[in-house]
Amino acid sequence: MQKPIFQTTILGSSGAMPTSSKHTSTQLLKYDNKLFLLDCSEGTQMQLKRMKAPIMKINNIFISHLHGDHYLGLPGLLFTLHLLGREKELNLYSPPGLSEIIKMQFDICKMKLAYKINYHDLEKGGETIFEDSSLKIETIEMLHSIPSFGFLFTEKQGVKNIKKEYVTKYDMPFNKIIDIKNGSDYITSQGQILPNEKITIPPPSPRIYAFCSDTVYTEYFIDQIKGANMLYHEATFRKEFSDIARQKFHATTTEAATIALKANVKKLLIGHYSARYNDKELGSYLEEAKTIFSNTCLAEETKTYKIN
Repeated sequence: MQKPIFQTTILGSSGAMPTSSKHTSTQLLKYDNKLFLLDCSEGTQMQLKRMKAPIMKINNIFISHLHGDHYLGLPGLLFTLHLLGREKELNLYSPPGLSEIIKMQFDICKMKLAYKINYHDLEKGGETIFEDSSLKIETIEMLHSIPSFGFLFTEKQGVKNIKKEYVTKYDMPFNKIIDIKNGSDYITSQGQILPNEKITIPPPSPRIYAFCSDTVYTEYFIDQIKGANMLYHEATFRKEFSDIARQKFHATTTEAATIALKANVKKLLIGHYSARYNDKELGSYLEEAKTIFSNTCLAEETKTYKIN
């Protein structure tokens, strides 16, 4: 059975301010047919258009914290959705304060959106903020200069698959197939018991994506992200600027890699690069992280990373 699509596309990778070649941090995450926007920096609309992303299908937007480089693209996107005739409700998740920012923006220009926005204030880590039949999203508490959160996307455990030869051989009725997928043994018409583990194939292991936005180095959330298939962790500075990183409540390349190592994740994606680094310097930036965690890659704009 083919796994649902699970991937993130980098729309912005710069920290604090855009550069001539990079936008500030934003990602578009896709799970199956669902789209989630992680932060919404300046230029997000243009990046979404360049990627030909179906923006009307975005129903949930997660703002990690209320520093401008993570939300200043949001009012414009909300206005565009209105102009395109959106009617479906939109969910916005952020630390408290976003609703006042958006309300002031539209009150001043006497604008009433054609759709409803549901605001969800984030107060603590480890809180389930979205859940459906296939995916659960929890908050991860960061340690930054203002309240800041990451987001943990956890795929739910699938059901078992029945080996086709048994379905055919015993002409299993549909209701029994459902029971077997959920763990029941099968009893044939002659009374023979076929153990569940013999006639089924275990489902694939659930996949996990941990998005860790702006934070100083902290091991507070390591247990929560343990074993994730992919970890995105900000790495604003190289290790030579570790003192500045601490002062500004940000992390370095080697600190992000240390978190990945201690959390035993499969892959590390680093971004939120300080504007002091040009594109040519990012190669050595990556190599620095790899000295601690070899399976590290750079967040490159417009590039999609599969979570597997």
